[in-house]
Amino acid sequence: MTRVFITGTAGFIGFHLAKLLLDEGFEVHGFDGMTDYYDVRLKQRRHASLLQKPGFSATEAMLEDQDTLDRVVDEVQPDVIVHLAAQAGVRYSLENPRAYLDANVIGTFNVMEAARRREVKHLLMASTSSVYGANEDMPFTETEKADTQLTIYAATKKASESMAHAYAHLWDLPTTMFRFFTVYGTWGRPDLALYKFVDAILDDRPIDIYNHGDMYRDFTYVDDLVRGIRLLIDTVPERPASPEDIEPGDSLSPVAPFRIVNIGNSEKVRLVDFIDAIEARLGKTAIRNYMPMQMGDVPATWADASLLHSLTGYRPQTDFRNGIDRFVTWFRDYYGK
Repeated sequence: MTRVFITGTAGFIGFHLAKLLLDEGFEVHGFDGMTDYYDVRLKQRRHASLLQKPGFSATEAMLEDQDTLDRVVDEVQPDVIVHLAAQAGVRYSLENPRAYLDANVIGTFNVMEAARRREVKHLLMASTSSVYGANEDMPFTETEKADTQLTIYAATKKASESMAHAYAHLWDLPTTMFRFFTVYGTWGRPDLALYKFVDAILDDRPIDIYNHGDMYRDFTYVDDLVRGIRLLIDTVPERPASPEDIEPGDSLSPVAPFRIVNIGNSEKVRLVDFIDAIEARLGKTAIRNYMPMQMGDVPATWADASLLHSLTGYRPQTDFRNGIDRFVTWFRDYYGK
């Protein structure tokens, strides 16, 4: 039985990935700091749900606590590590940048050290579409340069990619980084747009719409995202014998068993169309507060996910209207609204 160590299992994406792997018969150990960036009760409910499944165990501790992390990894002896835990949120990074350095750089370094020491078969780590920063050529591809990050959040994620490449090269540690594109879905974070919009509309509160609604996002449903991660677990990168062995369009490093993969729906959706779909599902009109672009934000994201497809045969494809429908059903049931 494959043992997978997942950081961030009380979080939005980690919870869904753990659930998928447990349903497929994997043994999963979760590691989560239960920080109060948002309602800890939601995190506790996620973990409680996972603990009802056979094969799941968990540790509550911070990634910055290297001694505890090392001890637990030694006890679990995982075959694979999936590192999803992070200080999330682009906007919060404007208020508390140090939290991002602690969690996303120091915490990630500790995970890489544990993976190196255990010589795991595959280390997979979350990055973000935000690393593309000021790039304007879309859809974004993994092989293009990404050196113009616009927030500390994005910068810490790019730093994680660079550190991971160095470790893959130095220690022959097979590593896959995945860049997420605007993930949404059931059990989502309260700071995400869909959650905030639905909550506000149902309570007759106004919603803030940045750049006057002239923004585009590649909305990716969480079930599609974790299915992509699941398939990438089995797609272990190997150091190429020479650069000529790398297929066109593959982000595989010429000097390390290291690869970056976009996971996105490959569909650019205008923000106001997304809001229209929420209103249609709720049968209620939003009070719209149009605002200028927020500092550090970007007007558009759009993934080229063809590398994911060529590696795994899989394409995320949930239409955003269907995803909104599933989220609203969950939200109303969870909160009784």
